[in-house]
Amino acid sequence: MEAARGLNADLESALAEARAEYAARNPKSAARQVEAAKVMPGGNTRTVIHFPPFPLTIAKGEGARVWDADGHEYRDFLGEFTAGLYGHSHPAIMRAIRTALEGGIALGGPNLVEAKLAALVCDRFPSVDQVRFTNSGTEGNLLAVSAARAYTKRSKVLVMEGGYHGGVFYFSGPTPLNVPFPFVFGRYNDIEHTAKVIREHAADLAVVIVEPMMGGGGCIAADDAFLAMLREEATKAGAVLIFDEVMTSRLSPGGIQLLAGVTPDMTTFGKYIGGGLTFGGFGGKADIMGHFDPLRPDAWPHAGTFNNNILTMSAGVAGLTEVYPAAVATSFNARGDQVRGRLNAVAREKALPVQFTGRGSMMSVHFGWKPVRGPEDTKQTPQAMRDLFHMDLLARGIYLARRGMINLSVPMTDGDFDALVAAVDEVLTVRSAVIRDTFGAQRAAA
Repeated sequence: MEAARGLNADLESALAEARAEYAARNPKSAARQVEAAKVMPGGNTRTVIHFPPFPLTIAKGEGARVWDADGHEYRDFLGEFTAGLYGHSHPAIMRAIRTALEGGIALGGPNLVEAKLAALVCDRFPSVDQVRFTNSGTEGNLLAVSAARAYTKRSKVLVMEGGYHGGVFYFSGPTPLNVPFPFVFGRYNDIEHTAKVIREHAADLAVVIVEPMMGGGGCIAADDAFLAMLREEATKAGAVLIFDEVMTSRLSPGGIQLLAGVTPDMTTFGKYIGGGLTFGGFGGKADIMGHFDPLRPDAWPHAGTFNNNILTMSAGVAGLTEVYPAAVATSFNARGDQVRGRLNAVAREKALPVQFTGRGSMMSVHFGWKPVRGPEDTKQTPQAMRDLFHMDLLARGIYLARRGMINLSVPMTDGDFDALVAAVDEVLTVRSAVIRDTFGAQRAAA
């Protein structure tokens, strides 16, 4: 019956039916949503995890699996939006946290672990002479940009159209919540246009900030040549080049900057480096970071009660030394490239306008005939198509982001990867007519 419905339904009808079946399967998550909405706007405190008709309430995680409130088991390909690189409750991480707990939690001073984590970060990333920690990637980006503006004594910040650097750096649509910096806009992977913008604003330009692969924007990788241009033009302009590697730092032992051979002036961090606990950071050249030295009479202040909290510091050290040393980072991301290749092969075999972009252990699905090289190209995918794909994979025990983002975690096995490929194969088979009908006109126009 499911295959027959998928073959004959239009997109909106197929999505309505999939949502109805989802709601019927998950009454406890639905009830939790109603109760939570009484005390939390929308029933949550984190917009990205919401999806209609209501999000799953996750009750438990173990290894590469999660279970919802209704007892359904899922392979966790959301991976906490890249922060869950180590999976759930990895033994090495848990040992480190338990040991830290025995000595207290909020210690109120420097501890014995934070410099160890800092040294590991500095050793891995070519751009980082010194680093400071925060509690989120958003905070790391806010402080890095602010530091660059103070360092250059300039005001303007160049970001990419459709970019994202955290909750107060959202450039995919209008929002009243962005930090009120004077922004100018480049275009991702458009060398000529972006170089022109940098030159036009060079006298006032403090910062060029970019994700070397857009994460929230759809796992769109920057060309090495584009990153090299940013390095060259930022240097000529006297601007600070910041690589936002909050997500992408996991894609090699030293992030994409190591893979691309392009060294920024500053790098921002978040997600997995804290071992799955609350974490962010920013680092860079000593002549910039040295301004945070409190021994200086002109030192820049940097506060944050939990910046060096012992639980995150301990989990972070265990993660980088025991779970994700350089050799594992390299081999793990090679496996990710293979998985993405298999998914794209499935789409090609069916001659469908479906593509999986990304790099290493991060990837995203897009629908449409045009190759996805920038945020504008993602607009060819109707939101309803992303939502249908999401519902269909949830029904097959694959937990992923509503927007189609898929992230691998270290505990995953070949069996998990095979299950993902099989689920995608089945969904594309079932929905092939819907997909072709939706994009037939687009292909004819192309």
